[in-house]
Amino acid sequence: MTAMETYDTVILGAGAAGMMCAAHAAARGGRVAVIEHGKAPGEKIRISGGGRCNFTNLHTAPEAFLSDNPHFARSALARYTQWDFIDLVGRHGIAWHEKTLGQLFCDGSAKDIIRLLIDEMAAVGAELHLGTTADEIGHDGARFTLRLGGAGGGRAATARQLVVATGGKSIPKMGATGYGYHLAERFGHRLIAPRPALVPFTFGGGELAAARALAGVATPARVRAGGGPAFVEALLFTHRGLSGPATLQASSYWHDGAPVEIDLLPGADSRDILVTARNTAGRRQVATVLAGYLPRRLAEAVTGDLGLAGNVADLPAEALDRLAARLDRWQVHPTGTEGYRTAEVTAGGVDTSGLSSKTMESRHLPGLFFIGEVVDVTGWLGGYNFQWAWSSGWAAGSAIAERRA
Repeated sequence: MTAMETYDTVILGAGAAGMMCAAHAAARGGRVAVIEHGKAPGEKIRISGGGRCNFTNLHTAPEAFLSDNPHFARSALARYTQWDFIDLVGRHGIAWHEKTLGQLFCDGSAKDIIRLLIDEMAAVGAELHLGTTADEIGHDGARFTLRLGGAGGGRAATARQLVVATGGKSIPKMGATGYGYHLAERFGHRLIAPRPALVPFTFGGGELAAARALAGVATPARVRAGGGPAFVEALLFTHRGLSGPATLQASSYWHDGAPVEIDLLPGADSRDILVTARNTAGRRQVATVLAGYLPRRLAEAVTGDLGLAGNVADLPAEALDRLAARLDRWQVHPTGTEGYRTAEVTAGGVDTSGLSSKTMESRHLPGLFFIGEVVDVTGWLGGYNFQWAWSSGWAAGSAIAERRA
């Protein structure tokens, strides 16, 4: 960098959305720079999916995203789809496979996706500046002004467009901060209160003691919270409370003080199972009957908590009803979540009412864009948030490129 750098576009953040945006913003020329405070690009990509990056989902649709405006994501998702990104992955020769529920993973390494993005940026001449911070950002009425720190050496830069792709607060050990939110407010944007999402629940008191006794036990379950949809996936007991995919999914809809409802036998009629067992295997212990459908430790914990013992034939109808209700509609009351430390993403963020759904551009300040996780659009677990990064990054990058047409 020279003492004063002049860019067409500066993108803050070399994550999934930022690098995707750069690859398209520079497609018709113009000088584009991605500024990243970390030492390496795409760190969240690198650790995602157990190191294999769950890069999209075959079932991506607007219904799989949370926002104060549930319609906002439709435009970007419809114009750059999961099939478009799958095609891009194929063009780069990256082998992939479907795991479950439409989740697509690299056969090799998540680093393949990072290399894809870097190669796409290099092909159009987009610059990548690592270890560089944007210490001061302003607008002089015509262009954005930046004072660069770190590897930027305190130099100044200007840009016609500024794209904020700084992500949310989740996983701070990876360098996540709330910088993008502060920047949005400085330029007149309202925030939907950020909160941890796709995150384990924590318990207190007796519920915590019960969870600790079952730590490590996993079982399929249907979990629902906060009036959101019910998710049928694995449930995992931990030393702090509950985790597992079903829990993480439900956590995005949870709010303080709300109960979480769990069906431990999804797809089955618990009372019918118990009545049938009483009629056909009445001498079996009730916990043994349940152990045919649940992990034994969990079956014993459920019956023990309800004070039910002995043969299933000896259970009165009232006891059967109580047990069936516990299996079908068990309510737990989290004291909180594990927070940003373990949250996969941050829900909330820049209010979409201040952005164009087509271009992701600010309605308050032309030339300012917000993309990816910093925006109040949050996907389900399973590749949906990466697809939002690709789609929103493409929408902003394409809009910037078109201005040079």
